[in-house]
Amino acid sequence: MRYGFYIALFILASCKAQKSGHTSVGEPMEQLVLVDHDDYSNVEYFDTLIIRDTKSLRKFYTGVNKTRKPGLPVPMIDFSSDMAIIVCLGEQQGKYAPMLSKLSETDQELSLALELIQEEGQKDTTVEPVYFPFYLYKMPLVDKTVTFQFIEE
Repeated sequence: MRYGFYIALFILASCKAQKSGHTSVGEPMEQLVLVDHDDYSNVEYFDTLIIRDTKSLRKFYTGVNKTRKPGLPVPMIDFSSDMAIIVCLGEQQGKYAPMLSKLSETDQELSLALELIQEEGQKDTTVEPVYFPFYLYKMPLVDKTVTFQFIEE
């Protein structure tokens, strides 16, 4: 019976689901919702965009869909109550996902931390495909300047 307890304890301690491989720099943002993402965009360098109207969102998707037929559909966002945040990661070797968290908030500014987290299942291989991913988030509309601080691992 004692050995069974030690075996169960060993299994629980070694389980990857119990371990947290990532600690966030800022506080998590529950109101931030991932609307769309794709591994291929026409944006070659890291960039972030704050979009507050439908016309700007369509313009971004027109650039993304230049080489696609039929192309990605433009998501429907109610810009009277929400705004969009687009994170373009630029050229990436392997798959990474951005993690956004709130660093600080004042009356004029909302500062967000942006960390790149390697997606699960990625193995160290000698040849990795090249991705140009983008991520589209929506959050409640704020009348503040939104700034990003890139956090390196």
